[in-house]
Amino acid sequence: MEHRTLGRSALVVSRLCLGTLTMGPLQANLTLAEGARVIRTALEEGINFIETADLYETYDYIREGLVGWTKPVVIASRSYDYTYEGMRTRVQKALHQLNRDYIDLFMLHEQESRLTLKGHAPALEYLRVAKEKGLVRAIGVSTHVVEVVEACAEHPLIDVVQPIINVAGLGIRGGTLADMLAAIHKAKKAGCGVYAMKPLGGGNLLKRFNQAWEFILNVDCLDAISVGMKTPAEVKANARIVNGEPVPDDITAIIAADKKQLSIADWCQGCGRCASRCRQGALFLKDGKMHVRHERCLLCGYCASVCPEFCIKVV
Repeated sequence: MEHRTLGRSALVVSRLCLGTLTMGPLQANLTLAEGARVIRTALEEGINFIETADLYETYDYIREGLVGWTKPVVIASRSYDYTYEGMRTRVQKALHQLNRDYIDLFMLHEQESRLTLKGHAPALEYLRVAKEKGLVRAIGVSTHVVEVVEACAEHPLIDVVQPIINVAGLGIRGGTLADMLAAIHKAKKAGCGVYAMKPLGGGNLLKRFNQAWEFILNVDCLDAISVGMKTPAEVKANARIVNGEPVPDDITAIIAADKKQLSIADWCQGCGRCASRCRQGALFLKDGKMHVRHERCLLCGYCASVCPEFCIKVV
């Protein structure tokens, strides 16, 4: 598999990045052995770039999947913390649970505007110190918002930016698909590493699967593309696509049979916390229960993390 340098971070990563959200408690909730097998399959397919986040609770899968693996691996994690001490705690947690001496890339998670980026200055300061101490190799930001990508291009501490980008522009906020592409080019020109998230729109673009992949692979300023994968079959299929190889029919059939959507259980109390958490406006209250606008849902499962009744699942 092709590898590229992630901007000024100097991290050398595979073109395909394994996103671990879908295997964790917010979605498939795989057993430790199942998740570790997905990680190991990715490594065997030439994928050396693995993405996680404090929210995902997938550190254990990665640690187990790496047991006995001796080739270089790049791990990216993220946190919502905005304080110095809060971010220090999250980095230490990642180091401990992953059993590593350093994290290759640690990022601010889901930044919403230039102002929120500014408000996270204490957390960024900790990451700067951690980088000086060798606990973190590079600093980044993930976002759905055009102006945040533009701000990252101008920020002296940001090495890597991870924007949402896909052929339909699903999930992009504060501008159009063309605006996001322009912002990505600006960040790349400024020396940032850039890697994409949600190229398949969280599964909403599966009917445009080939078109979606053709689009994202031809955005030349992207160093890597992160895709959530929860089975060895998905890993093998996506690896072959990125390598420009045909996907065997048996693997295609396995993936086609797996249809995902957000489900809200009957015991929902209609508290509305999930709707407040959703940045896409995909949830609404009707007759005392939350409902889903599936055309807007990116299947991230973040809403489930705030549900006090544990009634939201991606199934």
